[in-house]
Amino acid sequence: MLLTYSVTGLRKSILVHNETENIKILVVDDDRHIRTILDRYLQLEGYEVIVAESGKAMRAILNHQKPDLAILDLGLPDTTGFELAEELRNNDANIGIIMLTGSGEKLDKIVSLETGADDYVEKPFDERELLARIRSVLRRRRSGETQNATPTLLGIENLRLNLRTRSLHDEEGLVMPLTHREFQLLSLLAANANSVLTRDQISESIASRDWLPTDRSIDVLVSKLRKKVETDPAFPSLIKTIRGSGYILTGRVQELSE
Repeated sequence: MLLTYSVTGLRKSILVHNETENIKILVVDDDRHIRTILDRYLQLEGYEVIVAESGKAMRAILNHQKPDLAILDLGLPDTTGFELAEELRNNDANIGIIMLTGSGEKLDKIVSLETGADDYVEKPFDERELLARIRSVLRRRRSGETQNATPTLLGIENLRLNLRTRSLHDEEGLVMPLTHREFQLLSLLAANANSVLTRDQISESIASRDWLPTDRSIDVLVSKLRKKVETDPAFPSLIKTIRGSGYILTGRVQELSE
């Protein structure tokens, strides 16, 4: 059986199906009209709504409030939605993130998911579609709650992988930046340490609606990850290729306390 570590359910929440009470949604958009529309619409649906017009305003809000889900516009006066998504995800692995992208901008959609967003909605958007996606993201995050069974910190040989902050550290404690997909791959391999995973199994586990990886793209992703975790990527000792099958993470993987 293929195992996965739940990285979205490390913080208990009280999300009940069709219950919106106490669920906070943060809307970050420099367009006052959009902020007003979403504020009113989502409040009518029973959510508590917090609005911000910039990255600076969002950070001020986060000093005293903890939203369950954030809706981020890509183009802001002082930053980008991509940067805010990474910032939010690093601070809270359990927060839901939906990006507002330009119509037809495929690259924006891909980068949104790469930087940690759960979903995206194209502008101009229908409020009902956005509401459906909000409910879907919250439902997926609720269904992933396995706090008591899920570790937050893994030791992978001399590396430390924090599943809560999605960060990787070397033996000296230095951060080794991982992309969203690299993190997905490493956590998947770690959850199935010393077991061979086929390319099909890896693809099924890390695919998204905007990325259906091929065997070649899986190989490229593994190659990029090796450059970060292997002493000598040309002769990997941690993530090994099993010819004709797939990949295996060898070595010791253990749960650690933070």
